[in-house]
Amino acid sequence: MKRFNPGKLILGLTCLLIAIWLVAPTLVVIPMSFAEKKSLAFPPTGFSLQWYQNFFTNPQWFDSLIVSAKVASMVAVVATVIGTMAAIGIERLKGRTGGLIRAVLITPMIVPGVVLAVGIYAVYLDAQLVGTWTGYVFAHTLLAIPFVVIAVGANLAVFDTRLETAAASLGASRLATFFSVTLPLILPGILSGALFAFVTSFDEVIVSLFITSPQLKTLPVQIFSSMTRDADPTVAAVGSLIFMATSVIIGLGLIFGTRRRGA
Repeated sequence: MKRFNPGKLILGLTCLLIAIWLVAPTLVVIPMSFAEKKSLAFPPTGFSLQWYQNFFTNPQWFDSLIVSAKVASMVAVVATVIGTMAAIGIERLKGRTGGLIRAVLITPMIVPGVVLAVGIYAVYLDAQLVGTWTGYVFAHTLLAIPFVVIAVGANLAVFDTRLETAAASLGASRLATFFSVTLPLILPGILSGALFAFVTSFDEVIVSLFITSPQLKTLPVQIFSSMTRDADPTVAAVGSLIFMATSVIIGLGLIFGTRRRGA
């Protein structure tokens, strides 16, 4: 019979309280999205799906969703390719050089978003990239690459390089070795990085506010504009949908990222 351990109980309750505290603001938004009246009040009165309907039928909301989805998809592809190559290069270099390059690549995760946004905006003004698809993809890729580098790097850290040596000894070229040995083994990390890159781009608001235009507006920018203008429960409906979609995507990313470790 197992002995009762009060330490584990206290630790478990503490973790539960912290989790509730972190998730509580989101749990407040979800019931607000079903409010009957046009106000962001909690607790909501009545029950209605009109704000979800408004999101999918209002051109401003739905068009911004399409823009965010397209930009995030392009960023996921570009950031995954660049981040994967960078992670492989860092792993091959090792030592101080690899560590220095890694530190530079993850800088966008450390530098405040406003600082990056101001710098990007200044460059974009001269390059005429403000409010363009290219501008969005470049800026969001800069922010997404660190997540890919970390995800792929975690898989490479436990990668057995002797498998590549064995493939080479059997006559496989470097390219064939990469596609037949290396890529399949680090694929969980690549997929995880791609999902995180997609979410990073889709949720980005600070940089997007600086480079947006009336003709090309992402969903987070539309949410910000709506909050400053009228703040109807459509914002809560959008927030609830984003929360659920992001949770699913991040969950898949964690599954892909840990599959290699559990294999």
